[in-house]
Amino acid sequence: MATVLIVAPVFALIAAGYASVLFRFVSETAHKGISEFAFSIAIPALLFRTIVVSEFPDVSPWRMWGAYYGALAVTWMAALLISALLRERREDREDGVVFAIGSVYGNIVMLGIPMTLSALGNEAAGPMALILSVNTPLLWLCGILQMELVSRKRTGSALSVIRPVLADLARNPLMLGIGFGVVWRFTGLGLHPVVDRTIELLAQAGTPAALIALGINLFRFEVKGEMLSVVVMSALKLLAMPAAGFVMARLLNLPPIVTGVVVLFAAMPTGANAYIFAVQYQRLANPVSGAVALGTLLAAATLPVVVMLVAGMR
Repeated sequence: MATVLIVAPVFALIAAGYASVLFRFVSETAHKGISEFAFSIAIPALLFRTIVVSEFPDVSPWRMWGAYYGALAVTWMAALLISALLRERREDREDGVVFAIGSVYGNIVMLGIPMTLSALGNEAAGPMALILSVNTPLLWLCGILQMELVSRKRTGSALSVIRPVLADLARNPLMLGIGFGVVWRFTGLGLHPVVDRTIELLAQAGTPAALIALGINLFRFEVKGEMLSVVVMSALKLLAMPAAGFVMARLLNLPPIVTGVVVLFAAMPTGANAYIFAVQYQRLANPVSGAVALGTLLAAATLPVVVMLVAGMR
C-alpha cells in the first residue's frame, strides 16, 4: 500500500497532463510555459532549499558517481554491442551512439526528482544533487565525442566541442540552484523563517508542475519506427541499468539511502534529452521517440517494484 501511495500519484499527474491535451483543455504548446516555470524557477528552488536544510549522508561522492555512472557505462557498452547486432548489415556506426544514448539517458529531472523525493524523502537531496550536477554535461560530452570519433568528421578542437556544453551548464537553472544551495549551506547562515517558507511554497509547486508538463510533453512522442530497437532500448533502461546500479552500489558498499537514489535514478525511463540528441544528429529519431513514450508507460509497472526494493533496503 505504501508503494502505491508513492507511485500512483506521480503517474496520475502525468496522466492528467496527457489527458488535458487529449481532451483539449490545454494546447500541446502549454508544456513549454509549464516546463519553464518548473525547471527555471520551482525545481531550482526545491533543490536549493533541500540542499541547505537537509542532512547529507557521510559518503564519498566518487563512490556514488562510481555506482551510478559505472552502471551507465556498462549499459552504454551493452547498448553499443546490441545495436551492432541489430544493424549487422549496415556500416553506419553513428546509429549505435544514438541507440546507446536512448538506453542510458533517463528522465531523472521531470520524473526522477519527484519519484525519489516521494520514496526517500529529503535525505535523498544530497545524493540527487551530486548525480544531477554532472549528468547532462557528462552524457552530452560522451555522446558528442563518440559521435565525432565514429563519424571521423572532426570539425574542430576538443575545446570547441566542450565549450558550448560548459556554457549551457553555467546558465542551467538546475545547476545554479544546486550551486547556490551548496554555497549557502557552507556559509552556515541557514534560512530566515520568512525566506524559508517562501521558498518552500515555491518548491512545492515544482513536483506537480514538472509531472503535468511531462504528461503534456508525452503527447508529441509516439511508439513508432523500429519496434525491436524501441523495446530493446526500453529494456536496457528500465531493467538492465537499475540492476547494474544495484550491483555497483553493493560492490562500493554505499549506504541504503544513497543506494536507493542510484537505483531509482537508474530506473527512470528514457528522457526527452535523448530524443533531442537523436534529432540533432538525425539518427534513430523515431525509435528514440518510441522509447520515451513506451518507456514512460512501462515505468508505471517497473517503478513500483524498484520502490519496494529500495524500501526494503532501508
